[in-house]
Formats: sequence, structure tokens, C-alpha cells
Amino acid sequence: MRRLGIAILMVLGLSACTGKPALEDEKLSRAEFNLEEFFDGHVIAYGQFQDVFGTVRRRFVVEIDGNWDGNTLVLDENFVYADGTTEQRVWTLRKTGAQTWAGTAPGVIGSATGEERGDTFNWTYQIDLPVPDGTLRVNFDDWMWQLSETRVLNKAYMKRFGVDIGEVTITFEKQI
Repeated sequence: MRRLGIAILMVLGLSACTGKPALEDEKLSRAEFNLEEFFDGHVIAYGQFQDVFGTVRRRFVVEIDGNWDGNTLVLDENFVYADGTTEQRVWTLRKTGAQTWAGTAPGVIGSATGEERGDTFNWTYQIDLPVPDGTLRVNFDDWMWQLSETRVLNKAYMKRFGVDIGEVTITFEKQI
């Protein structure tokens, strides 16, 4: 039993040492990511969730209808999971500064906060995610990189009680 406890502590310790992006990281393009421009209109996203051991646990497609009115960006997200289940989440985001954002959505605890820097956007929040037998409260450290005018790559790191539990990888494709 003691060996199992030591093994679990080692895995948790190693998972805490994995590298994560930072807004100060070198930019790989001269693009300026403007959230309100990219998400204003129709966007389709393809993604998956992997647990901390790398096992893909869930895949999904998201249809997003965005509306920017000059002050507020509303994102109506409709998820369809590979198992056929669906989920809707509506984000309401407002620009709080030249490069900063705040937002809310059902299940989000308090307010999400984000910052754009060059081709990168970082978004952090705590949310009660729906799961088959209730909800699971997790923290998201969500990173987006604008790859082109019509494509954004997203990597979100998920933690529960301060411990990494998995990652979500998504590709957003703006429909023109």
C-alpha cells in the first residue's frame, strides 16, 4: 500500500512539472489575435479531451455562432460529442481593456478573465462541467494561437484541486 501511495505522489509531482505556455513566450508570427474579429460570425471547432495519462476520453464538434456588437461578444456554442450527446454553452464576453477580457457562461464560477498578446490569447476560469452523474468543478488554463485568418489552435489545461487532470485540444475554423 505504501508503494502505491509513493507511486501516486511521484506521478502527481511529475505532472506538476510539465511545461505550459506563457504570454511572454516568443511569438512565432506577426499576427495580432483579435478575439472579437475571429469569433464574430460562424465558427466550427473540432476537439478532444485527453486525461493526464494521455488517453483520449472524449471527442466533439462545436458549432459556434458569435455576435460582436462593439462592446459585447456573445458566443453560442453547440457541442455534439462522438457518443451522440449534446451540450449548449453561451458565453458573454466583454472587453475590459485594449487587450483584456472578462466573461461569464452557465456553470462558470465568478468571471473568466483573458488577455490577448500578439497571436496568443490566454483565458482562465473555474467551471462546473456537466458529467453523467452530476458536475465536476475544474480550473481551465485555456490558450489560443491564431494560425491564420481562418484557423485558431486551442490547448486547455485542466486542474482539479490544483492537480492536472487532462487537456483539451481544439481547432477552430472560421467560416467565411
